[in-house]
Amino acid sequence: MGSVHDQARVAALGELARFRREFYAALTARADALFELTDAVLCADGPVTTLVDLTLVAEHRRGHGAMYDALNHGRVEPERVRRTLASLPLPRAADGRIVLAVDVSPWLRSDASTSAERLFCHVYGRAKNTSQLIPGWPYSFVAALEPGRTSWTALLDAVRLGPADDATAVTADQLRAVVARLTAAGHWRHGDPDILIVADAGYDITRLAFVLADLPVQLLGRIRSDRVLRLPKPPRVPGSTGRPPKHGPEFALDKPATWPEPAQVTITDTTRYGTATATSWDRLHPRLTHRGCWLDHDGALPVIEGTLIRLQVEHLPGDRGPKPVWLWSSTTGATAADVDRWWQSFLRRFDLEHTFRLLKQTLGWTAPKIRSPQAADRWTWLLIAAHAQLRLARPLAEDLRRPWEKPAPPGRLTPARVRRSFRNLRARTVLPARAPKPARPGPGRPPGSRNHAPAPRYDVGKTVKRDLTMTARQQRAG
Repeated sequence: MGSVHDQARVAALGELARFRREFYAALTARADALFELTDAVLCADGPVTTLVDLTLVAEHRRGHGAMYDALNHGRVEPERVRRTLASLPLPRAADGRIVLAVDVSPWLRSDASTSAERLFCHVYGRAKNTSQLIPGWPYSFVAALEPGRTSWTALLDAVRLGPADDATAVTADQLRAVVARLTAAGHWRHGDPDILIVADAGYDITRLAFVLADLPVQLLGRIRSDRVLRLPKPPRVPGSTGRPPKHGPEFALDKPATWPEPAQVTITDTTRYGTATATSWDRLHPRLTHRGCWLDHDGALPVIEGTLIRLQVEHLPGDRGPKPVWLWSSTTGATAADVDRWWQSFLRRFDLEHTFRLLKQTLGWTAPKIRSPQAADRWTWLLIAAHAQLRLARPLAEDLRRPWEKPAPPGRLTPARVRRSFRNLRARTVLPARAPKPARPGPGRPPGSRNHAPAPRYDVGKTVKRDLTMTARQQRAG
């Protein structure tokens, strides 16, 4: 009988083989070419810079014509891939809780005027640390986070935001579907801790909390430091007349004079940020109006209360001046342990940035000059499947480090180092793709002829204009 370590490796290899079979079954057109293209991404030496270079990898046995035909006319069933990703082993926090992170990463296509459904994407740090709006395809990702500092996440879903989409509504539907798949896969059962969802400042966290109130989730998001929230309404004094107030006094995040006594104050010593002080206030809510996303809300607007957290650290990496971070949680009545767990989970959200960097700089997510958004979706799902295989191969990979690199501790290989040894692991797992059939290339366009059907050009931006106020709606209706 083998050792426990050998049994764990056999189980990990079986899980990798199962995922590869399920992924191949989700490729319902040009399956062999798409599957070998994914293997070429995993087995290529160095970062992926162009698609045509992948056809020279030994694991890709087809020509560049078959590769481009598979991307442009193949078919990937995203729902099958999503269910397979949800059935894989899932990382959890120290208390056994599932922590999900949601974020948007753009595929910039500033010079692709013939590519449809592009939006203006917010990009930071490209010119003197200022934000810019560059045309591209924004994708909303959902991933499960691991405890502790790591560059690993478990990607669970990706949705491209279109010109007619409401980003918050799409994110709410995406999170609802992810939670349903995790529940169906047995990762969450009744009686388990609520799933924690962390988001950055680009999301309307209070609206997400209202829309997802029927799910077993807790929302945690960063809010801008210039926001103004409201305290709970004061108790009604006996004998007072008039309509009772719906909101309490203002709580301006940038005006300490408006801050009452906090409900909790915790101090934690960290190795990276020094002393971290978390101050929290209970039952704070924004004052909603019938504008923007709440314009179609019937009846009285809700009061969405939560816990406000101000996180102040002693120093930041890179000698940057420490600035407070404001967080809002959809849970009220939080204890000191809850506050510490929330801000520590929020810091783990930045692990998703390492995944984005791996997808773009190593696996070549945004390297191809793909024209159609449908082909971009297929390529995106291929890379999500490739990332899942790297995660499954994590306990099987050997450290094939460069001479100038330091040895990695056991079980601490980065995704890029796991990718180096994937070629050796591939031979030990299933290879469902069939051998290519001999064929001749097509004649192509006759020499000297011109293209009489140029590709159409598309404008950039939203195609649906939403009313922001009741006045604007009345003017449009009249």
